[in-house]
Amino acid sequence: MTAMTKERSMATTKRLPAPQDAAQYQLGDITLVRGEGIRAWDAEGREFLDCVSGTFNLLLGHNHPEVMAAVREQTERLVFASSSFQTEPTNRVIQELAAISPPNLTRVNLRSSGGSTANEGAIKMAQLHTGRRDVIVPFRAHLGQSLATASLNGTTKMRAPFPHRYPGGLHVPGPYCFRCFYRQTPETCGMLCVDRIEDFITYASSGSVACVVIEPISGAGGNIVPPAGYLQELRRFCDEREIVLIFDEIQTGLGRTGQMFAADHFGVQPHMMTLAKGLTGSGLPMAAILTEERMADWDRSLHSFTYGSHTLSAAAALATLEIVQRPGFLENVRASGDVLLGRLRDLQKDNPVIGDVRGVGLMLGVELVEPDGSKAVARAHAYQRSLQDHGILTRVSEHGEGSTIELRPPLILTPADAHMVADRFGEALEGIA
Repeated sequence: MTAMTKERSMATTKRLPAPQDAAQYQLGDITLVRGEGIRAWDAEGREFLDCVSGTFNLLLGHNHPEVMAAVREQTERLVFASSSFQTEPTNRVIQELAAISPPNLTRVNLRSSGGSTANEGAIKMAQLHTGRRDVIVPFRAHLGQSLATASLNGTTKMRAPFPHRYPGGLHVPGPYCFRCFYRQTPETCGMLCVDRIEDFITYASSGSVACVVIEPISGAGGNIVPPAGYLQELRRFCDEREIVLIFDEIQTGLGRTGQMFAADHFGVQPHMMTLAKGLTGSGLPMAAILTEERMADWDRSLHSFTYGSHTLSAAAALATLEIVQRPGFLENVRASGDVLLGRLRDLQKDNPVIGDVRGVGLMLGVELVEPDGSKAVARAHAYQRSLQDHGILTRVSEHGEGSTIELRPPLILTPADAHMVADRFGEALEGIA
């Protein structure tokens, strides 16, 4: 064996680190190998009900056959085209989104490829339109993972590690009625969480506010559902001050609440809306910014990404948009959500460790509490592990620092599936109550 051959032979037999050791971040202890519908299986053959839809993005579950067929068909025609050009699938996605969005949102920008960049693009548009700079964001909000959106996120965990942050973020108390910042109840508060934003602008901002970015239902922040009238009041507040109201519907959009958008559920039209995650139904990346006509006139080079409006993703999005608009689809989301919400609230009655159960459609949260009412973070993690042992995949809120178990099952969940999920929630609770 020559020296060169020996060297190559040694290289091919080099011992590589295990994936967990090689990764630069902590991985879970499950290796998923297959998915179908609401279920996923690991390398050991264990079956799980995926109650977080991948990363809240598998709107139609794992490997939806119609979506996969649309993608395969598109691969035979055109896999990719620069967003400098039009393609038939991207043009149709734009038309479909404009048709189903709130009527004031007439323009669609598909040049982002994820929720973080979509939110950044919406903020850019608002700043360009208003000539102002500050961005108001509620406590606990999650706008994304890029440096700019991480700087604007409503939790210090996402901002603290970085010495230089995007300036101009103004964080204000959100409508978290279960733990009201102002120690009020919805019946008595007079909507202080909107009214007091004026004080934050006056005393804590630069005095130049471009926009408010809010998730109509807080996702990572604990599945916080605003009280009746909150979003209407926030829209009024923004209109009076010529501030752009942006709904981050990256988790709530396309049927998650049982309506096409949370804007429809709450009866409020934002000035702009961002979509991502579930837009392609089964995991391919695509994001959209929907805006009013007055904010759409800008140079497209100011916000453009290589894989924005990806052709394969557009094909998946078209199939998804057709499916979620079928008769009975949203009715099933509402029916399944009602079953699951009701069953979880029944568990709450007999288990004081459950402090609150809240949600709309199939966007639900179960908040655990200590006997004194404080957040039960350790118990939430114990419950998550117990749920996993019972075949349920969930997440803990606030990037693991909260005490709310987050549930976002695929929208194809049936009422019978919802009962099965609730049964396992009850069984898993016995070990930690």
